[in-house]
Amino acid sequence: MDKNLTGIGNYSNSVNFFPQKRIDNVKGDLLHIMKRSDEGYVDFGEAYFTTVKYKVIKGWKKHTKMFLNLTVPVGTVKFYVRNNNGKNLRTFEIGPTNYGRLFIPPGYWVAFEGGEQAMNLVLNLASIEHDPEEAINEPITTFPIG
Repeated sequence: MDKNLTGIGNYSNSVNFFPQKRIDNVKGDLLHIMKRSDEGYVDFGEAYFTTVKYKVIKGWKKHTKMFLNLTVPVGTVKFYVRNNNGKNLRTFEIGPTNYGRLFIPPGYWVAFEGGEQAMNLVLNLASIEHDPEEAINEPITTFPIG
């Protein structure tokens, strides 16, 4: 873990799923994502959305410095997370029936798959700005999903 992050927010070295509030409202729902005081908040570098098409898998990617905080406000996405050596697969399906935030510290391999035929939208609240030099990419065949 980057020693410069010591004392910044609350974080851990393990992957965690944090259920989030989804408040239904006839005029439009409110979907909570993250507060500075939440577990998993490290720092703020950037926020971005990415889409993933139905039954398409994006991955594998391993960040070496970035802490990820992923949520799915639209659609359903299945996340596949493996430890540093590619073993110990864990899956998390996030969407309307299991709304929450997936916290992934650096050093884990991540892939994700669209679960709806309509739009599947992922939001990442990243701890650092995008840096193409800090991530490692591998084809999905490197670590079989099933």
